[in-house]
Amino acid sequence: MLSSGHIPIDRSHKSMRAIVVRHYKTLINASGLIMGWGDAPPVKGWEADLIYVNSILDEQNIKFSAVYTSFLERARQTGMFYARKRGIRLVHDTIALNEINYGTLYRKSKTWVEKNIPEHKKDPDFVYPGGESFRQMQSRSVEFFESLTHKRQGQTILIVVHAGVIRGFISHFLGLPYTENLKRKITHRYIGDFQFKDERCVRYDELGTPSGFVRDGVIEVPLERPEPPASQSHLTASPGCI
Repeated sequence: MLSSGHIPIDRSHKSMRAIVVRHYKTLINASGLIMGWGDAPPVKGWEADLIYVNSILDEQNIKFSAVYTSFLERARQTGMFYARKRGIRLVHDTIALNEINYGTLYRKSKTWVEKNIPEHKKDPDFVYPGGESFRQMQSRSVEFFESLTHKRQGQTILIVVHAGVIRGFISHFLGLPYTENLKRKITHRYIGDFQFKDERCVRYDELGTPSGFVRDGVIEVPLERPEPPASQSHLTASPGCI
């Protein structure tokens, strides 16, 4: 298990803070069907999760310079909900932050998929028919996230995405084995707090309902790491937290 620390962050470096949340719950989310790049209307009472998340953001006095979402409607609408609360008129959406493309499995029963596709959420390199692999999804979404550390230096941003994308972010930036974490629970009340210095994630915390990473004892939060000595920085292979 990765344990937390209490090491102060040196503010002299160029930094970015990204608050990552999940979209509202949809009818397909509630029905046990595969979703991916498809979309569906929100469930009745969908606002409750967003109001909960928004109340914590307000309690923490977290202010955003920009809002980014995937190109999928459920993420875009969720992003606009938080943007309107803060007087932000523009929401940036991109396909790079989309959930994994399950291809022809859209609207298939998750139970059917687990029985008929043994690689499902066990092999991150398995490419779904007509879609992509978890590894491919992680690569494109992490690449976009990392690009924001240059574009949004000194700012706090909100990123509204999907459970699969969030698992990919946590696994990458915390240096965790991806295969073992493809099924970790991410609720619609998850709030991830990623803090960067330059391109490197130096602190991770969770402000809302704990993810499966925390609940299952994979990590403890807040999780912090100091900058490596300059003489050792060339030995760091990944910009991740661990």
